[in-house]
Amino acid sequence: MKFSVYQISRKGGREKNEDRMGYCYTRDSGLFALADGMGGHPEGEVASQLALQTLAALFQRNAKTALKDPKRFLTDTLITGHHQLLRYATQKALIDTPRTTVVACLLQGNEAYWAHCGDSRLYLVRGDKLVARTRDHSYSELQEAQGDLAQNGERFNRNVLFTCLGSPGKPVIDTVGPVLLQSGDCILLCSDGLWDNVSDETVVEQLAEHPISDAVPELVERALRTGGPKCDNVTVLAVEWESAERTGYGGGVSTQSLGGGVFASTIQASMLGDEMSDALDEAEIEQAIKEINDAIQKSAQSKRV
Repeated sequence: MKFSVYQISRKGGREKNEDRMGYCYTRDSGLFALADGMGGHPEGEVASQLALQTLAALFQRNAKTALKDPKRFLTDTLITGHHQLLRYATQKALIDTPRTTVVACLLQGNEAYWAHCGDSRLYLVRGDKLVARTRDHSYSELQEAQGDLAQNGERFNRNVLFTCLGSPGKPVIDTVGPVLLQSGDCILLCSDGLWDNVSDETVVEQLAEHPISDAVPELVERALRTGGPKCDNVTVLAVEWESAERTGYGGGVSTQSLGGGVFASTIQASMLGDEMSDALDEAEIEQAIKEINDAIQKSAQSKRV
């Protein structure tokens, strides 16, 4: 695989940055992920970091060097991250569970797969066209999709979500793929700090006219200016499926020379200290996966009956 990647995160007007992002890859597969810890709940930065650590740990274990079922991997891993947050809250005797949105994309061969929970978004831009965009798990987007707004005229706050990782109920996870990639395709992951202040049209325009090394910083700066002093954290991770004429800034990655057992990652397990590393226990991950598989088998058996 060959791709270019550019990532940036700015605190905006918030007291702290609860967004996290990162990517990891083997010779044949790449995982790109972004999480936005939710305000109004404790330790948002822990929630987003733990979600990414879970993704990276399971990717490292399963991508040998490619994943057999990328969509299943994404769903299982996000559910496992959800269970990790519930366990963390129990271990720390927290009254409320840390919560986070998450969006993750897998590139394998010349195909893309993605999954999301909450309102962190993925955009796929080809040339000057928006090929795909995730639909937020918010009441406003749900209302719009169902056509309710025109009927009752009541509008929901678009930042109010009906699902996330760490919520009391089972999280809603949407998956897409495989989507065949073409040279020059751009995939952009972002937190709501970007899309709440920059239109979809502007995102497409910038990615169509500039390499990601120029487009991403400009989009982030526009979001910060529009958001003003109270602007939310703005975090963006962009990937360009390699196009020779648009490279050369130093962000290019080629996995062709990697050995079969080589794993590279920008997601730091020790980012929040030893206490956070302890929370991501291998045995607990194994147990969470077992619980998921058992539930799937029971569901399949009940359908056959």
